[in-house]
Amino acid sequence: MAKTNDFDVRTLGTRASQDLEAVFSKLEPSQLETLSQELLSARRIVCYGVGREGLMMEAIAMRLMHAGFKSYVVGEMVTPPVGAGDVFFTSAGPGHFPTIETLLKVAREAGGRTVTMTAQPARAAQMPVDVVIHLPAQTMVDVTTGLSVLTMGTHYEAALLLFGDLLILRLLELTNQKREDMYTRYTNMK
Repeated sequence: MAKTNDFDVRTLGTRASQDLEAVFSKLEPSQLETLSQELLSARRIVCYGVGREGLMMEAIAMRLMHAGFKSYVVGEMVTPPVGAGDVFFTSAGPGHFPTIETLLKVAREAGGRTVTMTAQPARAAQMPVDVVIHLPAQTMVDVTTGLSVLTMGTHYEAALLLFGDLLILRLLELTNQKREDMYTRYTNMK
């Protein structure tokens, strides 16, 4: 059994932070602008992801609501149907999930715009998606490349969460809001 002091959490934490920094150094700024414009033009935004990516998309949906957008999560009882004027916003880090492909098709057939965040843009573009946003991070499908010290798909998932918060900062700027405005939409039902 390893001694507790053999595990260097500081060094690993620094390496994980550097791994995330590398994502944003490779990210094309136009990706954030494209996504911002899609969401600004949406009547409603319905978010979805599978597994841990789904949890990150739920966090992004919550922040979108705090920023004054009508945002929802697939599977919640109050989520309306996607239709014309709406954006169905998904995450498919590895580029494809059968569930996401099916839901993209449903959203598109109902007249909604479809947007997918992914680390594998060529693969994601094969799904029924209007806009592909490339987040260059390690996912479950490319763990053998040794890009990150983080396990499995954590590199992509952490980058997705951080990208989501950067997206909110940009949307606040584009809608002439202050960060403090978000607190007016924060729940008082605790």
